[in-house]
Amino acid sequence: MAQPDASPMIERAFRLVLPRKRSSCAVFSSPHSGRRYPPSFMARVVLDELRLRSSEDAYVDRLIEAAPRFGAPLLAATYSRAFVDLNRAASEMDPAVVHGAPKQPTNARICAGLGVIPRVVGEGREIMSGKITLFEAESRLARGYRPYHNCLARLLTDSRDRFGEAILFDCHSMPSEARRAAPRLAAGPPDIVLGDRYGAACAPWVFEAAHAAFVDAGFRVARNAPFAGGHITQYYGRPSQNTHALQIEIDRAIYMDEANITPNPGFDAIRDRLSGVLDALSRLRNPGQAMAAE
Repeated sequence: MAQPDASPMIERAFRLVLPRKRSSCAVFSSPHSGRRYPPSFMARVVLDELRLRSSEDAYVDRLIEAAPRFGAPLLAATYSRAFVDLNRAASEMDPAVVHGAPKQPTNARICAGLGVIPRVVGEGREIMSGKITLFEAESRLARGYRPYHNCLARLLTDSRDRFGEAILFDCHSMPSEARRAAPRLAAGPPDIVLGDRYGAACAPWVFEAAHAAFVDAGFRVARNAPFAGGHITQYYGRPSQNTHALQIEIDRAIYMDEANITPNPGFDAIRDRLSGVLDALSRLRNPGQAMAAE
């Protein structure tokens, strides 16, 4: 696969790490781990840095950094989720944030202040006072959103062309308080929540193999509750077209100090355990195709 357009804007929008040899149909995405806060954005923010960062999926890109060693590309956002949310549709503009936002049906995400240009971060804290113009909102999409999605689409197309199928693993972290809304497992609250849009975003064999990989690594795993998958999982998951998408949510408490947004003493151990999971996920192949080839 050719390297994506290396214009300065696109270089700032994401970090793409390609394997030395592309041997896996998997693609790993981390759309919410970006830590770039442009100065023009910060000039309008009413929160301190720690509160502003509370909605980051902090360090997820580092937790999955081994993926290219197993033949799969890793795509990670550089802009923060508070600046532009890559896991929303570009059309999900909140009129309470964007002056002149196009009229459209609203949804629960927009009403909660979690549109593509967010109004709030964790625990409903307002990011800034007043509104931004539609021009500024579109500029954020051009700067951070569209380059990321263009690259992700090319990576998945390349997987399908090379291997006959593509599997997107969209990686996130969840605040530990979210476990209260998760199903209670026999061994305790889940460490991992796998979201497949209730079976719509990936074939059963993808989910089952991913579930087994996490369980084998010693993680407690739940399905679709409280997170069934966001825009990326819904938009790119097309099992009938041999493109599968599975959202992975990792409990922040197992690898970081949530209050200070710093890695905790167990960070390296969790990263090592996840490395084994990444290896297993990168090896996934459609068992039906394998039998047909035999």
